[in-house]
Amino acid sequence: MKRSILVLAHTGRAEAIRSAHLVIDRLTEAGITVRVLDEEAEPIGCAGVEVVPRSAVAAEAAEMVMVLGGDGSLLRAAELARLSGTPLLGVNLGHVGFLAEAEREDLAATVDRVVARRYDVEERMTIDVAVRQNGSVSATTWALNEATVEKAERERMLEVVAEIDGRPLSTWGCDGVVCATPTGSTAYAFSAGGPVVWPEVEALLVVPISAHALFARPLVVSPRSVVAIELLPGTPRAVLWCDGRRTVDLPPGARVEVRRGEAPVRFARLHLTPFTDRLVTKFGLPVTGWRGRVRTQER
Repeated sequence: MKRSILVLAHTGRAEAIRSAHLVIDRLTEAGITVRVLDEEAEPIGCAGVEVVPRSAVAAEAAEMVMVLGGDGSLLRAAELARLSGTPLLGVNLGHVGFLAEAEREDLAATVDRVVARRYDVEERMTIDVAVRQNGSVSATTWALNEATVEKAERERMLEVVAEIDGRPLSTWGCDGVVCATPTGSTAYAFSAGGPVVWPEVEALLVVPISAHALFARPLVVSPRSVVAIELLPGTPRAVLWCDGRRTVDLPPGARVEVRRGEAPVRFARLHLTPFTDRLVTKFGLPVTGWRGRVRTQER
């Protein structure tokens, strides 16, 4: 069966276009069919590629989706690849690029590893999100990083009740609440004061944003738990954001339910780099003075 790879690029960046040309040329030379989205075909401007529409089937039958851009580009690609189970491989052309596996200076070597099939695949937990109004489900969506209930009016804070596994936990006057996965623990939840959770840990994070309450600490709960955020009837209107891409308007009285997702997102990994090293590299953490385990000399 002939191999094919879907290549996505942040076409608003000249560097991403140049990188796409290099990737497409090397994959094509290796006899691999390259797909690009119809909306990106003209900006990329490469001949000999298969142009496909942006839809849920764009990544089907592809061995991999290679993403040239930052974390935003990877989150966009996850929308295409999640249901088909096609693994994502990100090449960071942005700033931090926490989800990316490779950096721009390693692009040629990255393509060579893909051609040689020298990569592993790991699954990342997602969350499924349901919005209820008057007891009925009015919207459903999902997230890889986080689902956030935020105030829609700057002047007034939200009044919400947090619920875990069908039991009320606390009422918060706040700017919002982040419900995140371990993958999302280094994204919005981290900025809101939440903990960093190692990717292999399965859990749900609940992080209040600027809450006025005695008990408003970040929470780490079981992946089997169901987290619900209810907007009190007198609160201002709010909005649900999922991965900063999908939105649902929330009127007063709405209820948002978050649970472990049925479909994970799969990532291709080139290096078995410890997550600790990734943290140090991406955040520029100081480790000067570390000696490691001191070994006694054998006599």
